[in-house]
Amino acid sequence: MDISAQMLIFATVVEQGSISAAARSMGQTPSAVSKQIGLLEDHVHYRLLNRTRTGVSPTREGQDFYEKCKAMAEKFKEAEAMIHNLDGVPRGELKIASTVAFGKSQLIPALPEFMEENPEVQVSLDLTDREIDLPTEGFDAAICFAEQRKNPDMVVRRIMQSRRVLCASPDYLERSGVPTNFAELAEHNCLRVAGKSQRNAWNSIEPTNGERFEATGNFEGNSTDVVFRAALAGMGIARLPCYMANRKFKSGELVHVMPEYAPPSTDIVVMFADRRNLAPKTRAFVDYLVRRFMDVQSYQMTG
Repeated sequence: MDISAQMLIFATVVEQGSISAAARSMGQTPSAVSKQIGLLEDHVHYRLLNRTRTGVSPTREGQDFYEKCKAMAEKFKEAEAMIHNLDGVPRGELKIASTVAFGKSQLIPALPEFMEENPEVQVSLDLTDREIDLPTEGFDAAICFAEQRKNPDMVVRRIMQSRRVLCASPDYLERSGVPTNFAELAEHNCLRVAGKSQRNAWNSIEPTNGERFEATGNFEGNSTDVVFRAALAGMGIARLPCYMANRKFKSGELVHVMPEYAPPSTDIVVMFADRRNLAPKTRAFVDYLVRRFMDVQSYQMTG
């Protein structure tokens, strides 16, 4: 066995904390692993491990040597993953970020079909409305509103167009009345997205003029999903995507307020790195999203 293979074994032993655990993880016998560690120590002329009854720990020299071995092991894994991906089969961990509301109401229900189509892919999903830095945070793809794209080096593909509507629960409207214009809306409790979000500016495009209304009220939530729940609870009037509100309009849990209100639509996109080096797992996911949602009409107002 060459020195590089022994270095990989050494890194595994340090990470596992015992020779027997490392041997099990590599499918080898403890005696074979112990022999290779001994040969490695002979080669570098230093004792690399402190051996106790409960396990092993690196010596001071062994810790420094481990850092080098660890870096080499990570490079080896990257190279191995690259070779595995050459056959074009989607596999490995797919790390995804998505806005909370879209993730809960649309993405999670769609994932079982994607995972059935791609059985060698393991999905790790982070739901958040904060801005995502894909290269720094290690995400393979992020689903967001088009206006959330800040890095021009990222590639985006449009998933679907989303309209926004004003809505409130029947109980709230019974208590507070039904607004018919922006002037009356200003007298209502409008549910906000936390922080200085542009989503609190409820712009309107109408045949005669466009108006701008800043939502104000006694409640704000850190995601659209929180605002959605607050509207269902009767706390005020919310501006929500149609893909969330439509089902509740049909069930009667929410009422469409000021249906003539027609704000600009927004695109929901999937953001990812340079398509020229796109891993099969990421390409499969992006293509699936476009295929799944592009023709879906659930986000449009019905009847």
